[in-house]
Amino acid sequence: MPPTNQPHRTLLLTGASRGIGHATVKRFSAAGWRVITCSRHPFPENCPWEAGPEDHIQVDLADPENTEQAIAETKRRLHGELHALVNNAAISPKADGGRRLSSIETSRDDWHHVFQVNFFAPIMLARGLLDELKAAKGSVVNVTSIAGSRVHPFAGAAYATSKAALAALTREMAADFGPLGIRVNAIAPGEIATAMLSPGTEKIVEHIPMRRLGTPDEVAKIIYVLCTDTSSYVNGAEIHINGGQHV
Repeated sequence: MPPTNQPHRTLLLTGASRGIGHATVKRFSAAGWRVITCSRHPFPENCPWEAGPEDHIQVDLADPENTEQAIAETKRRLHGELHALVNNAAISPKADGGRRLSSIETSRDDWHHVFQVNFFAPIMLARGLLDELKAAKGSVVNVTSIAGSRVHPFAGAAYATSKAALAALTREMAADFGPLGIRVNAIAPGEIATAMLSPGTEKIVEHIPMRRLGTPDEVAKIIYVLCTDTSSYVNGAEIHINGGQHV
C-alpha cells in the first residue's frame, strides 16, 4: 500500500519484462505506485507480478497505428492522471554472429524500425498522454545510453544514433513540457548486468574506474528519484550511470 500521506501514483513503463525495466517495476511497486507495463506480448497467465491484466497493455511500438491505439487504451485506464512515463523499450539489431551493425551495413528497414521504437514511440507516448501528465504535474524519463555519445564496440549504428537523437529530444521536451509543469529528463546507462550484454563486455569493465558492471536496480533507483519530489527542480538533464566509464 502507498504511504497514507501520499495519493496513489501511476507509472507507465515500456520495456518492463527484463533488466532495467523489470527492476524499475519492482522499485516503484515497493513504493506503492501503480505500474502499467507495455509489451509486445500479452499479459502472461503465469506471471509472478502480482498486478493483473488491467495493468498491462499489449502494444508493438514499431507500429505507429498500434501505438496510437495503445495510447487511447492507456488514457481509458488512467482516470485523468499520469505521474510518470518511463520510455525504456529499445531494440538493437545485430549482424550475423552477434556483431554490431555498422552504418554501412544497416539496412533502410532496420534504420526505420530502430528509430520508430527507440525515438518516435517515446514522443508519441508523451504527446498522446500530455493531458494526463499535465494534470499530475508528472515526470518523463527517457532511457538513452552511453552509446549515444561515443562509438561503442557492441551497440550498432542505428541504436547509437537513435539514443543520441533521444538525448536531444529530451532537451527539446524539457523546454516544451516544462511550462506545463512536466519535467523531462534522461538517464544514460553504461554497462549494466542484463541479458543484453554482449560477449567481450569483461574487457570494457577493465576500463571502468569502478571496475564492475552496474546493476539494474542501481539504474532503477535513479529513475525513481527523477519521478519524485527529490528531483523537483531537475529538468532537461541526462544522468550518466556508468561507474565513470565516460570520464
